[in-house]
Amino acid sequence: MNSVHDAGIVVTGAGSGIGAALARRFAACGARVVVNDIDAAAAAAVAASCGGIAVPGDAASAGGVAALIAGAREALGEIDIYCANAGIVRTGGPEAPDADWDASWEVNVMAHVRAARLLIGPWLERGSGHLICTVSAAGLLTMPGTAPYSVTKHAALSFAEWMAVTYAHRGLTVQAICPLGVRTGMLDGTDAAAEAVLGDTVIQPEAVADAVLAGIADGRFLILPHPEVAQMYAGRATETDRWLRGMSKLQRRMEEAAP
Repeated sequence: MNSVHDAGIVVTGAGSGIGAALARRFAACGARVVVNDIDAAAAAAVAASCGGIAVPGDAASAGGVAALIAGAREALGEIDIYCANAGIVRTGGPEAPDADWDASWEVNVMAHVRAARLLIGPWLERGSGHLICTVSAAGLLTMPGTAPYSVTKHAALSFAEWMAVTYAHRGLTVQAICPLGVRTGMLDGTDAAAEAVLGDTVIQPEAVADAVLAGIADGRFLILPHPEVAQMYAGRATETDRWLRGMSKLQRRMEEAAP
């Protein structure tokens, strides 16, 4: 699918940030949009702002995903594009509590897996379907300061790649959005360490929505709102030790900037 006009689209985590920007941009392009967020009031507000349909709820648990997809199908008839956008950040490394690792795994990875389970059958029957996973550049690179986020975003990218490899020849399109810093609730300017690392590379959610529409139009797997991420990713693969040294310097900068 290279156009979103009249498409039935679900966006999870759409009560704010990237998800809200995607929902509004899709609606402006003529799509029929289901706005999902665990915050029902936020989902309703975004839906009202763009003529979408609010279907609030948990987009990660098995029951929550099933309820969302059932509600979306009732509202849309069928789901043409599913944006698995909801995500969470938990800081720390090995010392982070199991609850933070478990929550990161559920929202950042299993939400995508559980949605795919329910979407694939109908999509394969009709020979088309489109899954867009919001992954983050952390899935291509890493994110100093948060092992749970980095690890689960790598897993989310791996799942999207597997889906693309497995189902492309059967009509399914899978794409991964991998931005660097985006000015959302996760990055609100209050984290001095994160600001020190990302600096002036931080973009607005609307810029991500622009990149997503361009990516849908040309069908590329990796949607990179920050084009420089492609070079970083290549450097990580071809000059791994040099890349690791560079990331270690970023880690030290974060530690120095932390209060």
